[in-house]
Amino acid sequence: MTQCGKESKGSRDAKRSLRLFEQCFSRVRMSQSANRFDLLRLVFASGVFVYHAIVLASLDVGGVWEARLAVLAETCIQGFFIVSGALVYGSWERSKGLADYAGKRVRRLYPAYLVIILVPAIISFFLSFDIGAVGRYLAANAVFLNFLEPNLPGLFVENRFTEVNGALWTLKIEVLFYMSVPILAFFLTRMKQLWWVGLAVLYLGGVVWALSVPQLVEGFLGERIARQLPGQMAYFASGMMLWRVWDWAKTQSGLFLLIGGLVTLISFLIPFGEVFRAAGLAALIVGMAFIPGPALNAARWGDVSYGVYIVHFPILQTMVAFGLFTQLGTLGGFAAATVLVFGLSYGLWWLIEKPALRPDSHYRQVSKTE
Repeated sequence: MTQCGKESKGSRDAKRSLRLFEQCFSRVRMSQSANRFDLLRLVFASGVFVYHAIVLASLDVGGVWEARLAVLAETCIQGFFIVSGALVYGSWERSKGLADYAGKRVRRLYPAYLVIILVPAIISFFLSFDIGAVGRYLAANAVFLNFLEPNLPGLFVENRFTEVNGALWTLKIEVLFYMSVPILAFFLTRMKQLWWVGLAVLYLGGVVWALSVPQLVEGFLGERIARQLPGQMAYFASGMMLWRVWDWAKTQSGLFLLIGGLVTLISFLIPFGEVFRAAGLAALIVGMAFIPGPALNAARWGDVSYGVYIVHFPILQTMVAFGLFTQLGTLGGFAAATVLVFGLSYGLWWLIEKPALRPDSHYRQVSKTE
């Protein structure tokens, strides 16, 4: 009896050790597979930063570079939406419930965002003492309705563009997608083996919206409406599809990379090729994320992709207002902007973003210091 008890205890200890090993291995494996996504998000944020530097500093007004980089920036934003579709949908499936899911989303998005809208508002108030205008800016931007109050009195009034942070328009789309995920997951779960039909409907609905609205509503308004959430759903749906085929994509990364590259290229070259762009970009992204090679953990010293995205626009606007691109020249201006953007993004990560995250957050787990 005693011997059996010892064997049982030893067996339990062995099983516990095995479970711990499997959990550690799983965490390492997940971190390594996710690290390439961290790098891609940083690349996407940097692409938008470069485009806005060219535009805001009026370095190539109406020129070839401005036009080409506009396409690059739009593609980077679409890439963001694809990655969000995959990782946020995965976050929902790993969550214990709606409150757990919502808490993770708020912790990741809102603290840094609040800092980014508060700082220029405070500066504007002391420059103008216009409490009404500042209050309207805060009220609209606090709930992601940036388009209602994009400007602040006393800030950037002489710049080519007067918006305080023109990059924030995508965040209301992100938030609306976050809110829709539990509903979408509810219906996809009940479709069982036909879940892919639901995602196909979302994809096609997004494409139809994006292509038809500009034909129905003329001018800039039509283009603006087309870029909102229904028009971006093809990218989120493609990301959700990636999450559903995650394990298969990891084993077939080369195939995804090849097909994704070809489809993405075709989407830019042929008429109506944009219909296939979300699918092509999704395959290309997952191929680059999982292709064998170094992990390239871009978040090892802190995940700054979100910071780069929300910080760069007001920094560039400030540099333009002070004439720094003229004084330093194009290369000097870019160098100074890069140092400021990444420096402040790291500060935002360590002081605001990281403390707001839960200890088990992926972004903490991949950090070198955790």
